[in-house]
Amino acid sequence: MKIRVYFEDTDIGGIVYHTKYINFCERARSEILFENGIMPYDTSSKSGYIVKSLKCDFLKSATLGDILEVKTKVLSVSKVKFTLLQEIFKGDEKLFSMEVVIVHTINGKPAKIDSKILELWGVGK
Repeated sequence: MKIRVYFEDTDIGGIVYHTKYINFCERARSEILFENGIMPYDTSSKSGYIVKSLKCDFLKSATLGDILEVKTKVLSVSKVKFTLLQEIFKGDEKLFSMEVVIVHTINGKPAKIDSKILELWGVGK
């Protein structure tokens, strides 16, 4: 997913705030779901996918006006959680890397991952 850096993403010097990289990754994960007709949270069944943990590496800074690309791939999957690697690039240059563990929940408790999600991440069937 491509993202342009706007003024709201930066400090007064035009450097992207560190937390914005996490926001960009969240947006990319949500967009993958939306593009496949899946809502990240279903209010009727009270089920959703929540972040359990993050491990981030801030490698270089992005600046105002940059066009960034967020790339996402699956590292591992279990019954109730999956781990993704998300990286942010400016052209060929990697700026940010994050491993995120995401847990499927129903009514706030861990629950088996839906087969549609597993198929989306290339794990099902």
